Parts: sequence; structure tokens; C-alpha cells
Amino acid sequence: METLSLLGGGLLDALTPMNLAWAIIGVLLGTFVGVLPGVGPAMAVALLLPVTYGLDVTSALIMFAGIYYGGMYGGSTTSILLNTPGESASVMTALEGNKMAKAGRAAQALATAAIGSFVAGTLGTLGVIFFAPPLAEFAVQIGAPSYFAIMLLSMVLVSAVLGASKLRGFLGLFIGLAIGLVGLDGSTAQPRAMLGLNQLAEGIDIVVVAVGLFAVGEALWTAAHLRRRPLQVIPVGRPWMGKEDWRRSWKPWLRGTALGFPFGAVPAGGAETPTFLSYVTERKLAKGGAGREKFGDGAIEGVAGPEAANNASAAGTLVPLLALGLPVTATSAVMLAAIQGYGITPGPTLMTDQPDLIWALLASLLIGNALLLVLNLPLAPLWAKLLRIPRPQLYAGILFFASLGAYAFRQQPFDVALLVVFGALGYAIRRFGIPVLPLILGVILGPLMESKLREALDLSSGDLGGLFNEPIALIVYAIIVVVVVAPLVWSRVAPRTATPSAVVEDAAKDRQEVGS
Repeated sequence: METLSLLGGGLLDALTPMNLAWAIIGVLLGTFVGVLPGVGPAMAVALLLPVTYGLDVTSALIMFAGIYYGGMYGGSTTSILLNTPGESASVMTALEGNKMAKAGRAAQALATAAIGSFVAGTLGTLGVIFFAPPLAEFAVQIGAPSYFAIMLLSMVLVSAVLGASKLRGFLGLFIGLAIGLVGLDGSTAQPRAMLGLNQLAEGIDIVVVAVGLFAVGEALWTAAHLRRRPLQVIPVGRPWMGKEDWRRSWKPWLRGTALGFPFGAVPAGGAETPTFLSYVTERKLAKGGAGREKFGDGAIEGVAGPEAANNASAAGTLVPLLALGLPVTATSAVMLAAIQGYGITPGPTLMTDQPDLIWALLASLLIGNALLLVLNLPLAPLWAKLLRIPRPQLYAGILFFASLGAYAFRQQPFDVALLVVFGALGYAIRRFGIPVLPLILGVILGPLMESKLREALDLSSGDLGGLFNEPIALIVYAIIVVVVVAPLVWSRVAPRTATPSAVVEDAAKDRQEVGS
């Protein structure tokens, strides 16, 4: 009852005319940017981060809630109409969604994706509302050694799970940790990796890193593979679903939500695994029948389930973000940067220190999710027309807004130069198949891990045994050992089978061919 009372107060704050207007603007902007080819939700949030400068913190976070869900929805549009997922989590949607579009059922594919996103997003947000406060209360009792161990587990899971090569995952993580070290040491004020540049004394801002890696890196990658031929966009009318489509979609929506939310709430990172599991589950449960498309030919269940799992996982990532201060996806990492920009540090005490702000944010997630459905179903034909923008003009605009955003943050030309450097780094990691999420996670969590490590060692007078003197820490370290060792053992005793990473890699190759 207390949770419902707090949620009611948050709804009253979020439903004020001004905050509601910001939510609508956020949904439209997020969808507008997210629907563009090759632009995922993380890039959408990073590009639009400067838009919130000058707003009060409540309005800014409410607007970001709209951008967050709008960017998630936009990725499904490009996946279905262009077979060009903006991120790995949208790959499974593209497998059946694009086949539906080619068979003249683009409207039904977009509709089941939109409604599935609404159902999963709403249920996932309710899960955040009811799970985040108890987790925050529990996290208050966690000491520095256990907190360090949990962050280490998050990094290991993210680096080991993403991509076909664990080596590349850990390489991305170490690059991110190295970037996080730049600046003055927090304890001794000694310069670290500053190369004699005083502008780096305060470290490298995560906004510049994120925009450079996502926006500039993607633009350079697209330019390097650009072929001057127009994209073949499949025409679409108003999204609608017949009675049979509804009957075939509602169970996959619920199953996808049940699979996606736990994976998002656990600090392991990414919606790749639950979307893959949802696709496999729906394929196994599919039954033949007159007029039913088979999987591989455009089955609507293959769109409804993975899209629900994707959005439920996205909502679930807010649990560790708000309760522990742990971003487990690239999108939530950029959102953490936005929250920190207002001097707010997510963590165990956030819900007690800033209750009005957090409950208004959670309520606005529900409102933004509803607005997403109401606004975007009628506007689907308009979003489809955006896909016809020629690639040179599209990425020229992205580069312009990325540079403008980097300069507007501190109004220093040096930040624009940094943007170019990280854009080149973004191109390089795409070229060599290094996943970007471990890198972003290293930049954000590296300094926090360092502070917790020092705190734990200070409490034990420098004894390394101080890192292992809490039961939670010991359990977490045991899990880390299992995560690292178990795949090595399994690869030797089990036959090679298709994995989510392998499927994503194959789809990424298809995306490169289609996108170029």
C-alpha cells in the first residue's frame, strides 16, 4: 500500500501539464531518432542528451523516460522494414519481422511490435516499481567489499557474454577502464594519463565518450561501407491486427515479458540472451495450421515474443540502475550519465534521499509507455518515410548534432576534438568486432570500483583479505569463478550448437550487407 501511495504521488507530479508536455516531446524525439537506419536507443539517448540542458531535474528525467521508450520502439521499425537492427537486441525481431513485411504484412508486424512493447514495458515498469525499493533497502546493508565484488561480477558477465569472443569483450572492458583512469587521482591529486593536457584534469566526460562511440563511430562506419543506392523501404499503412493476429500474439507477449524482465534486473547486461530465448521458445511452441506462416517465412509469434522480451529487459535494467547505481546496458549507461549530470548519484540511498524525483520518474515511465502506443501507431507511415532519407544527408545531420552536443556541454573546442578521437575509436572497435557495452561500462564503473576498492582496503589497513570478509562478497566471487570456468569446461564436453552470439554475428553480417 505504501508503494501504491508513493506511485500515486509520482503520477500526480508526472501528469502536470508541463511534465506531460516534456514526456510527449521525449517520446516523439526518441522515436524520430531511434527510427533512423543504424541508430539504436543508446545512440538516440546520447544524441538527445544535450536537449535536456537547462531543464529542471524532474522535467529532464521525465523527458528522458520518453526518449528511452521512444528509442526502443524506433529500433523495431528499422528491423522490420529494412532488416537493419539498430542493436543486437533487435536482431530477433528482424528475422521474422522483415519476412512479414516482404509478404505484405508490414502493418501487422509493426502493430504487434508496438503493442508488445507497450505490454512488456508496462509490466516491466511495474516490476521496477515493486522490486527496486526492496533491493535498495537490502543494498544499504552491503559493505564496500561486497559492492566491489558485485560491480566486478557485472563487468565479467557483460564482457564474457557479449560477442563470440570473450577476449574481445575483456579488451573492450580494459579500454574503458583505461579511459576512466584519465584525470587527477581522487586521493592523491596526482595526474594520471593526462598527456600534459590540463583540460583532462577532471577526467573525460561520459557524454563525449558515448556520443563519439555511438554517433560518430557509426557515421564513419557507414561512410566506409556506403554504396550509393537507395534503401528499399517496404510501404506500410496504418498498423492494425486481425482477430487471428491478436490470438497468436498475446501469449508470446506475456512469455517474452517473463523472460526479459529477470535478465534485465540481474546486473548481467544486454537483452540479447532473452530475445534469443524468446525466439527459440516461440519456435518450439509454434503449431501448424491453415493460413499460418512457418518460422523463417514471417511468423508473427517471432516478432511479438522477442520484441516483448527486449522491452521488458530494458525496463528491468532500471532496477540495478536505480537501486545499485549499476548500468547494465549501453542505454542505461548513458541515462546514468544524464542523472549524474544533475549531481544525483543512483544507489541504495537514492530512493530515500530523492523520493519525489524517483517516483515521478517511475510514474512517467508508465505514462511515456502509454503515450508511445497512442502516438506512434497512427504515425507509423510517417516514420516509415523517414527511412528514405539518403545516407549522406542523414549522417551529416547526425555528425552536426553530435558536434553541437559535445561543444554545448562545457563550451570548449577541446571536447569536439575528443569527440573526433572517440569517433575514430568507435570505428576501430566496429572494425575489429569489439563490443561497445563493456567499454562504456568500464568508463562509468571504473572510478566507482576504484573508490570502493580503496574503501575496503582502508577498512582492512591494506590487507587484501578485507576484500573477502563479507559473505555476499564470497558468494559473488564464487559466481565469477563459475561464469569464467563453466563455459571453458562446457566447450570441451558438449557439441557446438548455435548460440545467441553466433546468431547475432550472422545477422550483423546481413545488416552490414543490407545497410551498405
